[in-house]
Amino acid sequence: MAQQALFYERIEEALAAVINECGGRKRFASDIWPNKPQRDAHNLLDACLNPERREKFAPHDLMYILKRGREAQCHVAMQFMCEEMGYSRPVPINPEDEKVKLQRQIIEAAQTLKTSLDRLERLTQPPLQAITGGKS
Repeated sequence: MAQQALFYERIEEALAAVINECGGRKRFASDIWPNKPQRDAHNLLDACLNPERREKFAPHDLMYILKRGREAQCHVAMQFMCEEMGYSRPVPINPEDEKVKLQRQIIEAAQTLKTSLDRLERLTQPPLQAITGGKS
C-alpha cells in the first residue's frame, strides 16, 4: 500500500488516490465501465478526475469507487467527504463484528417474539372458571 497524502484539496484528488490504491487508472477504468472499450473508459476516467472538465462521476460510480476503496482499506475519499461536510471521520465496520452483532440481534428478537407469543396465548385462553364450570 502506497503512502497516502495527509490532505487533499479536491474530491478528485482523493478519488484518484483510491483508484491508484485499487490497481491504477487503466485497470480501474475497465472495472468501473466494463462495457466501454478500455481506451474510452480510461479517457473518461481521466476526464472525471480533472476538475477542469465537464465530465463527472455518476452517483453509482462514486459509490463503486468508495466500495472498492473500502475493500482495499483505502478510506481517503470517504474521509474527505466527511471532513468537507462537517462529519466525524468514518470508522469502517469489521464484517465479523457486524456478523456477531446481527446474530445477537436475531437471538434477542426471537426471544422477544417467544415472550410475546406466550403472553398472547395466555390472553386468548378461556378463563379457568369457564373450563371448570365455576366449580372448584
